[in-house]
Amino acid sequence: MSETATAVEVLEKQTSSARWWALGVIALAQLMVVLDATIVTISLPFAQQDLEISDGNRQWMLTAYTLIFGGLLLLGGRLADYLGRRRIFIVGLVGFAGASAVAGLAQNGAELFAGRALQGAFAALLAPAALSLLSVTFTEAKERATAFGVFAGISAGGAALGLIAGGALTEYASWRWCLLVNTPIALLALLGALAFVLKDVPTPRIGGYDVPGAVTVTLGLIAIVYGFSRAAEDGWLAGSTLGLLVIGVALLIAFVAIERRSANPLLPLHIPGEINRGGAFLAALLIPIAMFAMFLFLSYYFQITLGYSSLKAGFAFLPFPAGIAISAGVTSALLPKLGPRPLMVVGAVLGVLGLVWLAQLGYGDGYAVSVLPAQLLIALGMGPLFVGMQTVALHQVEEADSGVASALLNAAQQVGGAVGTALLTTISVQTAKTYAQNNPTMDNLLARASIHSYDVAFYVGAGFFLAAIPVIALMIRDKPENLIEGSEEDARIPVAI
Repeated sequence: MSETATAVEVLEKQTSSARWWALGVIALAQLMVVLDATIVTISLPFAQQDLEISDGNRQWMLTAYTLIFGGLLLLGGRLADYLGRRRIFIVGLVGFAGASAVAGLAQNGAELFAGRALQGAFAALLAPAALSLLSVTFTEAKERATAFGVFAGISAGGAALGLIAGGALTEYASWRWCLLVNTPIALLALLGALAFVLKDVPTPRIGGYDVPGAVTVTLGLIAIVYGFSRAAEDGWLAGSTLGLLVIGVALLIAFVAIERRSANPLLPLHIPGEINRGGAFLAALLIPIAMFAMFLFLSYYFQITLGYSSLKAGFAFLPFPAGIAISAGVTSALLPKLGPRPLMVVGAVLGVLGLVWLAQLGYGDGYAVSVLPAQLLIALGMGPLFVGMQTVALHQVEEADSGVASALLNAAQQVGGAVGTALLTTISVQTAKTYAQNNPTMDNLLARASIHSYDVAFYVGAGFFLAAIPVIALMIRDKPENLIEGSEEDARIPVAI
């Protein structure tokens, strides 16, 4: 009896140890996916010059990735459910490594854009598989909160880390290494996945794939993300912008109608229909509108207004990942006791305060007083928001649907980021133009107009943080223990040894 008990204890310890190693592997893959959305931002002018890319086409270095990533997420999540999360995770890592090499070694603009699109496609497999693997691996309350805290900290801080890494690699190596660096990282994560991520049993599939649903939602999301991207270039009332947005909305309405009638839906509508999860998905749409645009305008401010080098501009973002790591850790400790709602409300309030502080920027202001405190406030708010969103979004989701629920959360964030970048860029450009017209004799007019336009954009961003507060307060209402401990289904995850 004692020998049997000892053997069981050893197995449990090994399994527990493997879980935390698996968390490290999953977190590394998530960092790579999130980081890749921004790592090329600082290096873009250098790639444009080397490959002789026109001003009209340079945005495709960013758009090709986000467009395909956002459009294929729901399909990627469902494939993870049906074919196995670990299997899709591994396929995503191999593909992402190859696509990064294609993009980094590109000899012309077309090859670069194709590589970035391939990165987006494999990221659409990786991201939902990673989050759903996390959900089915950690089922005990405290471990689950800690795991989500680590994952959320990386999700929220990865964009800022991308700017730091991009600045360093551009300064000391080449813009190509902003892409090539993913290949060894993905291969390292692949070895870790093979060693530590346990095989899961795919969801039994009754009937065929929901092909009409997959086609309509993929094309709908691509049309909407691209429509908002075009808005920044062509304007909100341009025929191209309005046409894409109308087509996108119509396709998503058709998708909902298809899912209501499908016997084997790509997205079971009860997933976003439950009020807590619905609140998390809506918050995940609103928060990135402010966050992504804030990164963009601060990048302009550091490099153009303050004259920072690529490396210095990257390090100026360091308070974001540092603050997020701290706040995510604190949130994961408090989450089982307090529940997500109060912590997320506090996070949104800190986001409002931070962006209002940034909106006070004036000509001649410095980093330490006018930017750093605002960065810290926003970073301390992002930890509770992202930990809470990811926890609630997978609240009592059956194991069979964890992949598509994870994908829906990622899709909301991608659409929010596209909306924020387009909306706030348009507002900023128009505001700067109006300011310059109204103050033609002012000294340093270009710099003053730019700063004023950033201030207005920061105020608008604060409004989206503010809009998230009633969503969180009214929709996320379940008891803390129900939200953290997972569903009964979570406790019975089938694992293939």
